[in-house]
Amino acid sequence: MIDFQTSPDQYRHWKLQVEGETAWLRLDVSETGTLFDGYELKLNSYDLGVDIELNDAIQRLRFEHPEVKSVVVCSAKEKIFCAGANIRMLGGATHGHKVNFCKFTNETRNSIEDATDCSSQKYLCAINGTAAGGGYELALATDYIVLADDGSSTVSLPEVPLLAVLPGTGGLTRVVDKRKVRRDLADVFCSTEEGVRGQRAVDWRLVDECVPTSRFLDRVRERAAEMAAESDRPSDATGVKLSPLQRQIAEDTVRYSHVTVELNRQKRIATVTLRAPTDAAPGDIAGMEAQGDRFWALALCRELDDAILHLRTNEATLGTIVFRSEGDPETVVGYDRFLHDHADHWLAREIMLYWKRTLKRVDLTSRTLYTQVTPRSCFAGFLAELVFAADRSYMLDGVFEDEDPDAPPATLTLTASSFGPLPMSNGLTRLQTRFLGEPDSVEKAQALVGKPLDAQAALDAGLVTYAPDDIDWEDEVRLALEERASFSPDSLTGMEANLRFAGPETMETKIFGRLTAWQNWIFQRPNAVAERGALRLYGTGERAEFNHERV
Repeated sequence: MIDFQTSPDQYRHWKLQVEGETAWLRLDVSETGTLFDGYELKLNSYDLGVDIELNDAIQRLRFEHPEVKSVVVCSAKEKIFCAGANIRMLGGATHGHKVNFCKFTNETRNSIEDATDCSSQKYLCAINGTAAGGGYELALATDYIVLADDGSSTVSLPEVPLLAVLPGTGGLTRVVDKRKVRRDLADVFCSTEEGVRGQRAVDWRLVDECVPTSRFLDRVRERAAEMAAESDRPSDATGVKLSPLQRQIAEDTVRYSHVTVELNRQKRIATVTLRAPTDAAPGDIAGMEAQGDRFWALALCRELDDAILHLRTNEATLGTIVFRSEGDPETVVGYDRFLHDHADHWLAREIMLYWKRTLKRVDLTSRTLYTQVTPRSCFAGFLAELVFAADRSYMLDGVFEDEDPDAPPATLTLTASSFGPLPMSNGLTRLQTRFLGEPDSVEKAQALVGKPLDAQAALDAGLVTYAPDDIDWEDEVRLALEERASFSPDSLTGMEANLRFAGPETMETKIFGRLTAWQNWIFQRPNAVAERGALRLYGTGERAEFNHERV
């Protein structure tokens, strides 16, 4: 089992050091610290384990260190920044592992950009040595790149000429979309094995500065201080320590404090149930701060995030995720209102941004998503987004007469959370994406904010797909799940990814939609992974054998 939980005292590959307003993330990969046998992590190359630590460090810097305003990403090894994803690992890994690896690394680099753009915690990359492939892609995720001018430090994306694959972590997109490198120069750069160094890297906009070795570190510190001065993060706030999640994994269940995952491997379904708290939201900021990582909105988000990653990586055959919820919707609305009322507080801001990232992770998960809204559900506020993230949603009209006749009918409650702060990767809210061809429906939905909607009202507003009554519920839901399980998982993955992201294309949708789709295909092509393919023969001195037909 691959575990996404870790902490700085368990890191094997990263060294995290905080110096006042600046943190230093130094990459020092342990060659033997691999997730699997069969390869070594030489030259600061990485596998999923390295990125799990990086993701954890980014989260901790946001929550545990509000005083940190700039972050320097650098290498602890001489003359090598990062050689990128480990080639031996890629050559020997299963197709599914490679694709999930690329998806997670993309999400992690997006979280760096989100920290810069939304949390005012700005990232700088100091490249003193070679930054190749995924190493340069890591640098591209930061806001500013300083390259040592020593005659040997270079940046490169050599995947096409060397490995017959693509840079898998957004490199192609960020070069032209983010750094706005001219297309013809980008073409030269991405088909050149040795990369680009010195002033040419600056002139082509591949890096921001090229600095002689004698004053390299001084300039990095100086620029980090300049970036910190632009931040609005508080200097005197106390961070929230992220303690280990309370999680129990059994044969058919994964249990957290607020989330339970039930695994039905025969039907290939995972049912994820989220529970509302029994206590109301605190009355003030001090109450939230006193609860720390036990504050329900933060604790629930951490658990959901971990559950989704666990299902993606460790339960590949469970093709459908069903979301359910339990608890008082008014209590959830109270927490939602609390976060909006205190949106200018750094911790409330971070919690909502974490929900944004986690909901995006849900959107980008290659599983069928169904949501069931039943009596005693609490899909309200930011939890209502799981209804709109679903490929289909079913809401019971009335109650289950035989099971719980005294239960209040199911309701769905909209709040401001559905109208701005939790956008999808396409830059639109889930309701804007849902109603792309009928913007008036978004305005009508906004007029329903704060009103508990029963099944018929939710159906009339276009907020749910179906609203069967007690008589039809069991058969409709069962048939829908059985039908889904009978389809080709490959076709479903492609269909769902195409339908979920209507609307404008952004850098994120290009990376996850266009790039991931191509990489998914290329990772199965003989030119890359056959016995005489480039990934398999890399480092042997033998030339790969290609089928030269264009497909």
